[in-house]
Parts: sequence; C-alpha cells; structure tokens
Amino acid sequence: MTAPETESIRVRPAPRRRSEWRTQAPVVAVVALGGALGASARYALTLAWPAPPGGFPWATFCTNVIGCAVIGVFMVLITDVWAAHRLVRPFFGTGVLGGFTTFSTYAVDIRRLVDAGRPGLGLCYLAATLLAALASVWLASAAAARVLTRRQR
Repeated sequence: MTAPETESIRVRPAPRRRSEWRTQAPVVAVVALGGALGASARYALTLAWPAPPGGFPWATFCTNVIGCAVIGVFMVLITDVWAAHRLVRPFFGTGVLGGFTTFSTYAVDIRRLVDAGRPGLGLCYLAATLLAALASVWLASAAAARVLTRRQR
C-alpha cells in the first residue's frame, strides 16, 4: 500500500456501550421511589390501625392481602392488556407493592404474639395470612382476566 491508501483506511472505534450501571440506574431509582411510596402508605395504615399488645395485627394482615390482590390484577394488566413502559413493572410491582406488603413485619408480628403468650393466635395469624394472600392474588388475577375476556367479546 502506498501512503495515501493507508491514510484513507480508518479504523472506527467500537460503539460505546452503556455501562451496566447506567442501564440499571433508572430501574434502581424507580424501585426506590416506589418502595418509599408503598412503605409510607403501609406505615400510615399501621398508625391509623394499631394492633393492641397480644391482639391480632389487622393492619398488617389487610395490607398483605390487599397488596397481593393488587399485584394479581396488575400482572394480568401488564401481561395481557397493556404494553407497559419498561419501568412500570419495577416501579409499581417491585417498588410500590413490594414496599406496601410486608412479610417481614408479618414474621415479627407472629413472634410478638408468641412472646405475649398467644401462640395459638400466632399460628392462626400465620396460616390465615398465607392462605388469604394466596387466595387474594389468585382470585384477583382470575377476576381481572375474566373481566378482560368479557370486555373483548
């Protein structure tokens, strides 16, 4: 090759890839924001409806059951109906509903009931929450799917 030919051959640099962090930063941000909103709503509910010492923790129970029902409807909507933006699921599903529902507080509540000398109530709460949460997510998703099927007809 002659000198002019080598000058005309240019090696293009590889396109810059976005770093993994830059790609995930918006997801982390919306999960954090949603989690703050969901946890704040749950905290407000527990302040409005406190459980007496040794009493059934209705606020936590209802929070978990309602949150599971909402996630059931939400999953039907974003998988069967709505082509959601890539940040909707992390924001609402993981963030808001993850912050709103609280299975860690559920475990602490069981321990408090046992420590208060109410192991039977603690066992009842343990089983009732699991059964009600599973039933609510299943019923809510089935109902949402059924409503959507009727609407499409």
